[in-house]
Amino acid sequence: MGNSKIAEYLLKIKAVRLSTQEPFTWASGWRSPIYCDNRLTLSYPEIRAAIRDAFVAEIQARYPQATGVAGVATGAIAQGVLVAEAMGLPFIYIRSKAKGHGMQNLIEGQLDPEGQYVVIEDLISTGGSSAKAVEALQASGATVLGTLAIFSYGFPQAEATFAATGTPCDSLTNLAQLLEKALEYEYLQDHERDTIFAWQQDPAHWGQ
Repeated sequence: MGNSKIAEYLLKIKAVRLSTQEPFTWASGWRSPIYCDNRLTLSYPEIRAAIRDAFVAEIQARYPQATGVAGVATGAIAQGVLVAEAMGLPFIYIRSKAKGHGMQNLIEGQLDPEGQYVVIEDLISTGGSSAKAVEALQASGATVLGTLAIFSYGFPQAEATFAATGTPCDSLTNLAQLLEKALEYEYLQDHERDTIFAWQQDPAHWGQ
């Protein structure tokens, strides 16, 4: 897959930031020359709509049999609702862990145990949290057709993680496409692109 317009939007509003000289530190402790916060896209109606429409087009092309949309909490709840609304499909969302009171739900909304769901994500890094959401749906008896994210770092680890779930994962745009756009708009230089590609291959040990 690949949507260079989406990549352009993410750069334009700084939903993706690039800094090889002063790397970011992720919550995991990893040092990274890139940081992504796709929740920013929700504040821009034109971009929000473009992402929604791109998701809808992908679902219609890949998963026309989908009977529901599932968002991964919290970053993809809003995007998932937008997609479900546009397609006239039921929506549910999956928590990172079951809430500690009431019904102690892990999946919120009316789950159809015989449903065929597309999982919506805002970002794929290692794929861990997304795969857990897929597995939660599968454990309920529902079918997961696939996962679609706005952006993916393209880590080899994510491919392996999703392979274990037996379901495909794709993104509207990816790191290679984003870096192409960043070069085109002179947000970074060739050697900085090479640095980021080196990080992509071994993010856990980069910069040590």
